[in-house]
Amino acid sequence: MFVQKFAKIVYALSAVFLSTISFASIGSAQEFATKAKQAIVMDFDSGSVLFQKNADQLMPPASMAKLMTMEVVFDALKRGQLNYESPFTISEDAWRRGGSESGGSSMFAKLNSDVRLEDLIRGVIIQSGNDASMAIAEGMAGSEVGFAGLMNERARKIGLSKSKFMNSTGLPHPDQLVTARDLAVLARHVIKTYPEQYKIYSEPEFTWNKIRQRNRNPVLGKVEGADGLKTGFTEASGYGLVASATRDGRRIIIVLNGMSSSRERAAESVKLLRWSFRAFQSIDLFAANEIVGEATLYGGERSGVPLKAEGPLRIFVPIGFRDRLKADIVFNGPIRAPVEAGTKVATLQVLVDGKVSQETPLFAAEDVAVGSVTQRAMDAMKELIVGLFRFDDDA
Repeated sequence: MFVQKFAKIVYALSAVFLSTISFASIGSAQEFATKAKQAIVMDFDSGSVLFQKNADQLMPPASMAKLMTMEVVFDALKRGQLNYESPFTISEDAWRRGGSESGGSSMFAKLNSDVRLEDLIRGVIIQSGNDASMAIAEGMAGSEVGFAGLMNERARKIGLSKSKFMNSTGLPHPDQLVTARDLAVLARHVIKTYPEQYKIYSEPEFTWNKIRQRNRNPVLGKVEGADGLKTGFTEASGYGLVASATRDGRRIIIVLNGMSSSRERAAESVKLLRWSFRAFQSIDLFAANEIVGEATLYGGERSGVPLKAEGPLRIFVPIGFRDRLKADIVFNGPIRAPVEAGTKVATLQVLVDGKVSQETPLFAAEDVAVGSVTQRAMDAMKELIVGLFRFDDDA
């Protein structure tokens, strides 16, 4: 069986040390051409990346930043700090800079009116209302600057490593930059953590102040199983989209940005989602909590830390390439003890013909404490010897 053969290969993997890992230059084993300047395809269950193009390149998020705005709100709802009936006032600033007079996306809320949080949430998600986003920010934190602090605090907590938010709307700010990878991580977190609130992203329209507006997501109704998430556009960012869809029990998340028109965004999004579902054959490789391999430790009570995936480990084999696979466990090394169970320490890279086809994060399966003085001294000696050989090779 192919799965058994590949499992043996994975069990026998040697640890591959990299001082740096450059994801920006990684392509897909099965080439996909897109007009987007930045793009990524992520499997929802495993977090595996199946395709990427400039996925770690910083870019303006435009209204896709509102995904982070909603995460802050959903978290507050979950913790009981807010409820759907909580009233928020539409200030003059929110009305002028975010309302109908601004010429941007608006919920068309009236000046000085009080709006229920539930309505504001739909105004943000479906109508992309800047006035709704600003009212929420001011009501929760007193100002957009204060709310941006909440956004960045939550962003770091859920694993957005490079993105920085400066306002609740995504309106242009020179320091407000995100990556496609971070947006995919954010979308995955929202879908997984707030399943009830996530349903709002699939609603086709919302009427407020007697004005009916349709959901701007171009894949809703065009791709089977599409149910979210958020569009964005500014002159600096181009046209972008974070989208998700399910088919046959499998969910895919895509992010695209930097396209030249809404028509191009719609075409590229539909094309990428459809390709993502049909271009890969799924093979279950390891059960949940099963050890995938081991990463070498420095200064620990043991020489290595066992690794596992987040849930079952599944590989996605590009159609027609299943006999040309190779896999490596890649990590920044040496990893220094102590290591806490659940910490992301490595990545399983599946390669086809030398090109990375899939990346799946791997986590420490156990706690490993700092070793004894003798153990640390032995590791230091080993590292010194390895360093000398590296120096000789470089020479």
